[in-house]
Amino acid sequence: MTSLVPPLTTERSRLIATLAGLDAVDMVVIGGGATGLGVALDATLRGLSVVLLESHDFAKGTSSRATKLVHGGVRYLAQGNMALVREALHERTILLRNAPHLARPLPFVMPGYKCWETPFYGVGLKVYDALAGKAGLGSTEFLGVTQTRRCIPGVRAQGLKGGVKYWDGQFDDARLALALARTAAAQGALLINYCPVTGLIHDRQKVAGVQCRDAETGAVYTIKARCVVNATGVWVDGIRQMDGEAGGRATQAMVAPSQGVHLVVDREFFPGEHALLVPKTQDGRVLFAVPWLGKVILGTTDTPAANLDPEPQAFAQEVDFILGEAAKYLERAPGRQDVRSIWVGLRPLVRPPDNEGASTKKISREHTVLSSPSGLVTVTGGKWTTYRAMAEDVLEKCVEAGLLDRLPPSETADFALVGGQEGQARSAMAAPPGLEAYGSEAAFVQSLPGSDVLLADGLTEAMLRFAARHEYARKVEDMLARRSRLLFLDARLAEELAPRVAEIMHEETGVDPGLEDFIALAQRYQTLPG
Repeated sequence: MTSLVPPLTTERSRLIATLAGLDAVDMVVIGGGATGLGVALDATLRGLSVVLLESHDFAKGTSSRATKLVHGGVRYLAQGNMALVREALHERTILLRNAPHLARPLPFVMPGYKCWETPFYGVGLKVYDALAGKAGLGSTEFLGVTQTRRCIPGVRAQGLKGGVKYWDGQFDDARLALALARTAAAQGALLINYCPVTGLIHDRQKVAGVQCRDAETGAVYTIKARCVVNATGVWVDGIRQMDGEAGGRATQAMVAPSQGVHLVVDREFFPGEHALLVPKTQDGRVLFAVPWLGKVILGTTDTPAANLDPEPQAFAQEVDFILGEAAKYLERAPGRQDVRSIWVGLRPLVRPPDNEGASTKKISREHTVLSSPSGLVTVTGGKWTTYRAMAEDVLEKCVEAGLLDRLPPSETADFALVGGQEGQARSAMAAPPGLEAYGSEAAFVQSLPGSDVLLADGLTEAMLRFAARHEYARKVEDMLARRSRLLFLDARLAEELAPRVAEIMHEETGVDPGLEDFIALAQRYQTLPG
């Protein structure tokens, strides 16, 4: 049975009142993406008092713009980074277990058009299986031409020699971030979005807390903390600059950001339930065609990014690259006019000391945790799949730096996220479209007003009310980009629905839901450069 017990409220006035009443806590986490949320949950479960502050919405940046894959990293296998692959495969298993309503196994096929490709890549994927061991999701299979076309019916038949099938995972990144936030809150952490940190507090050259501002009212608050964690992804260097001379401010930035572009098209271009992976395109990058929430994601690119805009723009050559490479492998190739949405994520790649002019494709995807002379702990790099392991490393660094006392072991490996009680989450899979992602909370969502009012496939008025009351949603963008993923799937439809969504959001929150801003954003997601 799914639960009808009301979940924890996220009424903002209550959250801000709690913030205003705080004097000192054990830890302040800056940044509400995958890493920061993972740290907040881990620290809370170990008995620490935790405040997490996010300048925009949870997962507004990189953490909502992934390729939606929970994976060990086939490309890292090719690079010989066995340690990273082994860690990611281990974490993949944990994520699939703790959030079965948001993550699932997904079969992939690598088509081969040269005689050597199928055996060559097949042997590598057998190694992938061996590294996964008991954590494997399915055995790698060598496919003939007919089997390959049956698995990926949209693949180009001309010249096809066969293929290799293997298994990885898929998830909803933004909703997983939200589940982390709500799980941490249910365990006692205070998490507030739209509350940017405006400065660090120092006491005798040591970081002793933060100053933050409520973006809705402009009110400023000060929070003292034993430990401050900078988990702002590609923006960590901005927080490091706040540390100033006390932090022994480095002259070189930690992050060498790259951007990954994704194009979304209709399933008619790539029907079927298997994903396609091209391990090496013309310029050496990987190409995916991934079925997701009724559409297909094409991507991704890996291009150095100089601009850290929260809404990065694709370059014309990136769009041409994805469409051009897709045309080599799909029987019916989509064109620019077929793109339903285009979105870009920034990767926080850790800059090596000698990275002058180096290609971002060659920079390691491993994460880095460091403590400055002032005690500011910064974490960046890594990837979604390993967020939990990154959080463990952050807490270890906090103890090592003398900022926290010795801690009990992490509990996150066996802690189900909100909605993810396995039996209940699996039973919710039979719920109407769109409700599967709520797992054990699906029945409660259906009990709210508007459950019978369908705004779009998989989106009801009840879901909007649930988002405003229990999921921290404040704006139209929060709802249509991250609580629902409509902006990422069909930007034009999201724009059309925005006025009605704004009415309901305003009714629920009493604040300006940012309709005009969202309309402009949705139009950007529809516009291809060049």
